[in-house]
Amino acid sequence: MLRITNSIKKYLLLVMLVLLPTYSQAKPQVEPVQIKVEQLTNNLGVIWSMEFVSPTEILFTIRSGKLGIYDLSSNLVQWVEGLPEIHAHSQGGLLDVAKSPDYDQTGWLYFTYSKEDFDTSKTTLARAKLVNHQLKEWQEILVTDSASHRNIHYGSRIAFDDQGHLFFSVGDRGLRAPAQNNENHIGSIIRLNLDGSVPDDNPFVGHSRFKPEIWSYGHRNPQGLVFDMQRNVLWAIEHGPRGGDEINRIEKGKNYGWPVVSQGQEYGFDKAVGVKQKAGMVNPEYVYIPSIAPSDLLVYSGDEFSMWQGSLLTGALVLRHLNRVILNQQMLPAGEYRALTDLNERIRSLAIDDKGRVYVGTDSGKILRLTQAEYSLRTHEKEKN
Repeated sequence: MLRITNSIKKYLLLVMLVLLPTYSQAKPQVEPVQIKVEQLTNNLGVIWSMEFVSPTEILFTIRSGKLGIYDLSSNLVQWVEGLPEIHAHSQGGLLDVAKSPDYDQTGWLYFTYSKEDFDTSKTTLARAKLVNHQLKEWQEILVTDSASHRNIHYGSRIAFDDQGHLFFSVGDRGLRAPAQNNENHIGSIIRLNLDGSVPDDNPFVGHSRFKPEIWSYGHRNPQGLVFDMQRNVLWAIEHGPRGGDEINRIEKGKNYGWPVVSQGQEYGFDKAVGVKQKAGMVNPEYVYIPSIAPSDLLVYSGDEFSMWQGSLLTGALVLRHLNRVILNQQMLPAGEYRALTDLNERIRSLAIDDKGRVYVGTDSGKILRLTQAEYSLRTHEKEKN
């Protein structure tokens, strides 16, 4: 019989600690900040993205293939013309919109959407200029190699760093295995120059077969992406399968594991998807179990919610709340807070104005404005009376 000595016990304990995932999973808390909610719009459709193009104008996308401007001063919506044909089926459609860092000088707006390609569709990046409620100079920048017959997992969130680069995400398109194959764009985060050219220092530039646009890979469906200017970090939040939504710190050339590594379960039965971790694949910084189904992702900055400075904000589609994650000095998640749970809204998109007020877009077609005050829900119609 093998005798288990103290030395062997210590060795086994060390092995177990090494094999355990290193991600954080804090117990969610109720948001301590009191929030006032004002309803600005209703019944617009799935508001996938919002972007301030002036201090009083929010440009927003409707997944079904419409682009609108909400004017805060007049409380009116005007629709924008000039979009191309959009493949609006299931999770596909008109997705993200983001203004260029040099928008005041160039006027460029960047869009992602699903584009039909025979009997498949692909995540596509384009840019255009907004002139008198019309899009002008439409340019397709990259039609990704992400063709799938399944109308799901397009990824599609856009972010910019402070060095003239654009990042955008492409989901696994429901195909899983190609997310580990860099000969396509499936399950990747892409990095380009603002004009669409490939930066010389991208990790796979010069490789004979790999796509040079890829910055990171092994992603399932990142629908939140933000560049943290203060910390110089690119953050992504992505949907896991049943359980295992992830916040990841995105780094050059890294493999984030999907579908070899996952913290979630198969749909319909209790079987793990892949393994919990594997050498050479990056562990998430934070995991949600059960899944919240995350959407947009922002780093909060502003005066309205001083307690939120530097926190990550995301929307939850399934558990229906506003999710806030605190980051400590080591840039690790150190606490999770949940707000707006009583609204019962699928929160799809987020924006912050120059005063730090937070705007929420929902799948029911509402734009809500959040300010710090005694919590109440009211509409503009009630305020006018």
